[in-house]
Amino acid sequence: MEYRFEHPDEFRAFVRDRKSRKPFDKICTAKEAVSRFVADGDYIVYDFSSLTRGPQSLIREVIRQKKKDLWIGAEFTLHESALLTGAGCATRIDVGFLGYGNYIGQAVCDGRVKVYEWTNGGLALRILAGARGVPFLPTRDLLGSDNLSVSAAKVIPDPYTGLPVCLVPALNPDVAFLHVHQADIHGDARIFGTNLFALEAALASRRVIVSAEEIVEPDEFRKDPMRTTIPYFLVDAVVHAPFGAYPGAMPARYEIDLEHVDRLNGIRNDDQMRKYLDENIYSVADHEEFLDKRVGARRMKELRRKASITEGYR
Repeated sequence: MEYRFEHPDEFRAFVRDRKSRKPFDKICTAKEAVSRFVADGDYIVYDFSSLTRGPQSLIREVIRQKKKDLWIGAEFTLHESALLTGAGCATRIDVGFLGYGNYIGQAVCDGRVKVYEWTNGGLALRILAGARGVPFLPTRDLLGSDNLSVSAAKVIPDPYTGLPVCLVPALNPDVAFLHVHQADIHGDARIFGTNLFALEAALASRRVIVSAEEIVEPDEFRKDPMRTTIPYFLVDAVVHAPFGAYPGAMPARYEIDLEHVDRLNGIRNDDQMRKYLDENIYSVADHEEFLDKRVGARRMKELRRKASITEGYR
């Protein structure tokens, strides 16, 4: 079974030689970040997906730049997998849950994209192993399932009890895409509300691109360091991307645009896919133009109104 693995010592050497702990200005556009830090054939991971806090503006930029032969890792992935596959960007997906819409299912059946099925917990443990610098971690959540036949997980006797235990290999992605509530120019970042494995993905990945709803002063992080989710020295690029999770929601910022999601779910064939990509990605220069021409200020205002915003999140 095909899987992505890198020796922990090789990854440590990369981080030691390439990652600086000196703070410097990492602000750039999505176009610059994707062009510089994402290459054809890369493995890309993101901790959240279509419905909540997904890095959708970065994914659209990947499609706009027509990156090729990408391997995607996500606990659950919905319409962005269909878009990446339909655009010819993604050829392999590691996933805990793959769903919504008929297009991606047909693409899998047609062999246009290979899907390696894990559990949500199993894939999160792979990221955790990569973050901790160990070659694998044990789990029991794949035992008794057919995931063992469609993933690279292995079963061995537990050396302490003799009972079966499942091992999942560490994962060290080339790039992590993380959409956050707040970031500063150096890369310190905050996530408010639900978080899956954002920090672990940042620790495990060779390169990290953070897109942020809001850019705040570095002093704000110094005033309250316990609220920092991701430290600056893990981050390679910071992109200011208000509504960067659209059409998904951003907790305490804006709600999901269900009408747009329904349109994505309705894509059933290549003609419909090409039409969507042409209208919403290829025909607009960047995320800002997409919001201006395809979403509009009135719709964004309505989605903000629907969100439950509290002062505790700011």
